[in-house]
Amino acid sequence: MDISAEPHTTDTDGNTQWPYWAQSQPELLKKLKSQLSGLTSAEAALRLQRYGANTVDAGSGSSAFRTLLKQFLSPLVLILIFAAGVAASVGELHDALIIGCIVLASSLLGFTQEYRASRAVESLRKSVSLSATVLRDGTARAVPAEAIVPGDIINLSAGSLVAADAVILASRDLNVSEAALTGETFPVGKAPGISPPQAQIGARLNCVFTGTSVRSGTATALAVATGHQTEFAAIAHAVTRQLPETEFSRGIRRFGYLMTRIMLVIVFVVFVANLLLQRPLIDSLLFSLALGVGLTPELLPAIISVTLARGARVMARQGVIIRRLEAMENLGSMDLLCTDKTGTLTEGVIRLDGCIAVDGAPSERVRLLALLNASLQTGLTNPLDEAILSSAGHVGKLADYRKVEEIPYDFARKRLSVVVDGKDGTVLVCKGAVANVLAVCTTARVGSVVRSLDAKLLNAVDERFRTWSEEGIRVIAVATRRIASKGAGFGKDDEAELSLEGFLLFLDPPKTGVKEALAGLKHRGIRIKIISGDNRYVVKHLAATIGLKCSHLLTGGEIAAMSSDALFARAAKTDLFVEIDPNQKEQIIKALRRARHVVGYLGDGINDAPALHEADVGISVDSAVDVAREAADIVLLRRDLDVLTRGIDDGRRTFANTLKYISIATSANFGNMVSMAIASLFLPFLPLLAKQILLNNLLADVPSMAIATDRVEHADVLRPKRWNIASIERFMFCFGPISSLFDFLTFGFLLLAMGAGVDQFRTGWFIESLITQLATMLILRTSAASWKSRPSRLLLGATVLIGIVAIALPSLPFSSTFGFVPLPAPLLAGLLGISLVFAVTLEIAKRLFFRQRSQRHA
Repeated sequence: MDISAEPHTTDTDGNTQWPYWAQSQPELLKKLKSQLSGLTSAEAALRLQRYGANTVDAGSGSSAFRTLLKQFLSPLVLILIFAAGVAASVGELHDALIIGCIVLASSLLGFTQEYRASRAVESLRKSVSLSATVLRDGTARAVPAEAIVPGDIINLSAGSLVAADAVILASRDLNVSEAALTGETFPVGKAPGISPPQAQIGARLNCVFTGTSVRSGTATALAVATGHQTEFAAIAHAVTRQLPETEFSRGIRRFGYLMTRIMLVIVFVVFVANLLLQRPLIDSLLFSLALGVGLTPELLPAIISVTLARGARVMARQGVIIRRLEAMENLGSMDLLCTDKTGTLTEGVIRLDGCIAVDGAPSERVRLLALLNASLQTGLTNPLDEAILSSAGHVGKLADYRKVEEIPYDFARKRLSVVVDGKDGTVLVCKGAVANVLAVCTTARVGSVVRSLDAKLLNAVDERFRTWSEEGIRVIAVATRRIASKGAGFGKDDEAELSLEGFLLFLDPPKTGVKEALAGLKHRGIRIKIISGDNRYVVKHLAATIGLKCSHLLTGGEIAAMSSDALFARAAKTDLFVEIDPNQKEQIIKALRRARHVVGYLGDGINDAPALHEADVGISVDSAVDVAREAADIVLLRRDLDVLTRGIDDGRRTFANTLKYISIATSANFGNMVSMAIASLFLPFLPLLAKQILLNNLLADVPSMAIATDRVEHADVLRPKRWNIASIERFMFCFGPISSLFDFLTFGFLLLAMGAGVDQFRTGWFIESLITQLATMLILRTSAASWKSRPSRLLLGATVLIGIVAIALPSLPFSSTFGFVPLPAPLLAGLLGISLVFAVTLEIAKRLFFRQRSQRHA
């Protein structure tokens, strides 16, 4: 079989047919027509055309079709289409056609807005898309992950998100997290070699797979499968990121159940009652179903999408990119923000402030050892090494040493070692967290003498370390071991019986303005909790400096000894989580969410990915490692709490406008539909025809599309926004009956005062119903006095325009198509007078409602 002709054909089970994991490297390179220096740019471009983009996402065309199809698959729309079909089958072609046109217009309106919103968000997501380092034309270069093709040579390092299924060609202490693919919690060691042909994914230790991430070490790998041919794509239904149902989504679902129950009751009762009154079957059916549609805010999905998308665009201008639209409501609800300290609460520009020997004296030897370790390591880039390399001294002497081997950093050891050959022989140089380095030291260099690291000396070291930490200084230990040269093959076991050489002191001062930024978050009802791997003294010093509470502290060691229930009991009361193991971050976030908090987590490291995934809203920065950025819901273009604060404000405005539409639409619709249902039982004719109800509903929805642009009260930005189904119900059952009361007043005016006929009655009530809905929009959009809180220009303009259309509609040439007739001036003036009294009454009721609600919350 010519594998090179089709290197990633799959079988019916979705597994790659040819066992590339059981092939030797020369065979793979030959079959994929590749080489160790990588592909040429021209060949990569040809393969990209042949195999397609390295993505499992559907194309935009498919997305547009699904969005359009979703509009017509709504149960309400399907029922209306069915009813229109029934009407057409019994000869009511005119009504069926009008109803069909209104349904089509409503669905196309929803589709246009929702699709534009999805495209806007997709463009924002692409602005923070992933990249990968590959060899092209013999040199390493960063390319978009979508551009990787079979045959590419990929360079991986700690923090990389694996972008293709690949076979490892070379590696050094490579550990890969495969939890997304296999469910395995702990990182898996990977190395070059050959796996058995029958090996399952978890047993292919010479391969890495799309969607996994590198926890430690480095590697060079040969891409063999991309896009839809990867293992990730084959089981995408099982590995798709399953977000827990948010409070907002849960509220929408419960609200949907409420509306469905009310709709079914009204539709059934009205339909049966009209049949008992011997009304025409088709008219009764269409009227009942139109009532159900009129009650339901059927454009809710489109309104939510438009509102969230507009919020995302506004936030993008502020430097906040929304990767997952559904995260915006969580940002508005967030009441706890968990964060590391480096770069967020501190400047993030770490400075090497001192190189100190074990006896406390400055040491140029320690500086040289630190430079050797930092300059020769090739793993994860980190600020500490950058600070060491930017410090002056001994750079010229580095040429006297040759690197033999590297033992990369990992988050369990918290150490990194390089083995070098120099004039003094072969030396292992290790640096890392003080406790972790001391754990493998047996001696220490004190002055020019190497002595045993006994209890007395350890106590002196611990006292000095504590003093530095309490001053906010971060301390890294340096140790060495003279070692017999063995050419290569050094590993973690060689980090033993080391001699402590001294310490590196780093300063990372609090960020300018961070104290004020934290006060702003607190003013908005958000508490800050620090989750850090640093020692307790450094974290406590920083917290006290920037004004955070630090009375309740929990260490990683204490958490390790706790049950999940014990952590749940302690987590919400704890201010600082210190000396935390990376795997404990996710546990902490789970415990806080279990305590009914809406938790945000801000992180940018490899070990932050699980916590970012678990949080209600995962927040990262554009400079974060791939795996953290991919796990985040929101990406900050600047590591700045002020940027995040503005994003929170925008998220709360977006949330407020979404809930505003739901509250207004349901109360107005509920009142009108209940009025219509009751009227149909007592009037000798249907109060409105089905086509008139649907037209009324469509026109009322037009200004609703502008609700996303509306202003939000400042008070609504200063507290977390939470979905409250009970509040929505109170809103609907309070203001809905007011609308019904004025509808009945309108009925009396039309029938008793004006002696209106059937067509005049329907036309008059259509106008009054639509104008009162528009008035409801302008009055209930704010808790303040309506004349003090101006709506947005777009919302006001759309409302006024539809109001003019409502009054002018009966006089237009095609009005008879909908069963409307021109109204005499006295009748029209009376309707406008009733609408004005309604607006005044609604304003008074609104004040009483919000005053009572504020007293209830006080």
